[in-house]
This record gives sequence, C-alpha cells and structure tokens, in this order.
Amino acid sequence: MMAWRARFQPQLLPLVLAISAGFGAPALAAAPGAQPLVASAAATEAAPIQADAAPQSTLAPDAALKVSQAAIGRKLADYAFLDRQGRQVRLADYRGKPLLVSFVYTGCTSVCPPTTKLLAQAIQKARGAVGSDSFRVLTIGFHLPYDSPGAMRDFARRFGIDALNWEFLTPYEAQLGELVADFGFSYARTAWGFDHITQVTVVDQEGKIYRQVYGDDYPLRLLIDPLKELIEGTPVPMKSLADFVERVRILCTVYDPRTNTYRFKTSVIGEVISFAAITITIVWFIWFERRRRRQVGRR
Repeated sequence: MMAWRARFQPQLLPLVLAISAGFGAPALAAAPGAQPLVASAAATEAAPIQADAAPQSTLAPDAALKVSQAAIGRKLADYAFLDRQGRQVRLADYRGKPLLVSFVYTGCTSVCPPTTKLLAQAIQKARGAVGSDSFRVLTIGFHLPYDSPGAMRDFARRFGIDALNWEFLTPYEAQLGELVADFGFSYARTAWGFDHITQVTVVDQEGKIYRQVYGDDYPLRLLIDPLKELIEGTPVPMKSLADFVERVRILCTVYDPRTNTYRFKTSVIGEVISFAAITITIVWFIWFERRRRRQVGRR
C-alpha cells in the first residue's frame, strides 16, 4: 500500500493518486426500474477505467488531471443513489446549496480514510466560516457491488463521521461509468486495489461543477473560498436574526495563512458597525423631527 504525489503544472495543487487494497462487502441489488442515464458525448469520451476492468499497472496522472479539469463548468445529470439506510435519493435532491463531493472505496486502508478525515476537519472549519447549514457534502463509493449502503454506513461510523448534511451514497452499477465521467473522477484497478485521483468537487447551487480541489493536504482556503464565492453570490432572503448572523459571518471572515483558519475581518466588522450606527442615527433623527413637529402643531 502506498501513495505518492505526481508532478503537474506549478499553478495546480499536486494531484494524489492512491493505491490501496480493498475487501468485499455484500452485493447491492439494483432498485426496481432503475435505468442508466445518458451522459454527454464529452463525458462519455472522458470515461475512466471501470472497476471491473482488467488490472492496470498505473493511472496516467496527466490524463487524470486533464479529465478532471475538463469537468469544470459541466452540468451534472440527475443520478440516482441509495443512502446509508437503503433509501433512494437523487442528485437533484441536493441542489439549492453548494455541494462538496468526494469519491472513496470502503476497502481502502491507506489513502481514503485519512483524506476523508481531512475533509471532515475542513468541513468543520468551513461551517465556522460560512455557516453550519450553508452547504452539503456527499461521499460516493465507486467499488461496486462492495460499496453497498451498509458498507458506506460502516465507513462513516468507523471514522466517527456524523456531520450535519453529510451523506454517504451508493450509486447504481449501471450508472457508475457515466457518473464518474461526469465528475471527472478517474480510477483504475491494480493488483493492490485501485489507483485513483484524490479530489473534492465543488458543485454550485444549480448542479454545475464549479471547482476541483486536489490532494491529501490542501490549504483550507482552497475548499472554503469557492463556498464563500458561491454563497455570497446568491441572494438569500433573511427570515430571522439567525439568518442575519450567518450572513454577517460569511461576509466578515477572512483566511489567515499563518494558522490555516478563518477569522473575523476587523475592517469589515468596523464597516458593519459604522453602517448600523449611521442607520440608527438617521432613523432616530427622523423620529425625533416628526415628534417635534407634532408637538409644535399641538401648540
């Protein structure tokens, strides 16, 4: 079992390709009436090696990165899955908020577990920066039929993942090739398990791929900044004081590279306080003038 970093263009975060051994789980029975979806021509051409293909020696890093980058801007099809309880859900069910998507196989013992833990840490910090209910997360198993709902449930439990709005899903085998191609996720079977790209896909509110984040040790801002961009660019009606607080949190946080965390930006907070003070002053002045005029009129 081993993992390494591949060399790419200097402006891109290094891509991690993982080789690890896996063990089987109970087979997943296809749901009645489940039909494979038709992917776009571009997605079909970019389809990665299938899980049941003959073992390959390696996955070409340059080709994997090219496939992944080509997916940016792509509108995802409405795929069907089974959640950890065996209930059918669809990708469209998660639209309306930004979405983070990762792929794993539950038999992995070298790279998938630590990268999932890293994602959990990043998500915890992201919720502090953009709000706990501002985005959703999906982790999808690609080793079928072994990544069954039960296996995905055990995977989440094994690593103590019980985060809000984070679901672990099993795709239908008939749709797997089109699904991974749509996301730009490449993998190949090897004698040790699977050789696969390590990426987190950022999907916008309309179901379009917005960003790809690579690696097993990425800076926090690479994951949170796209979320902030998507959330700040979407008008959200404020129905309560809690909504206002969450909005202020999003607008007033800034990344601190020294601590790899997000902190409140004092200059923005000062602007918010100044704006509030000016608004209160104007409202008070208008109220005072109306009250004074009413008193003069009575005399």
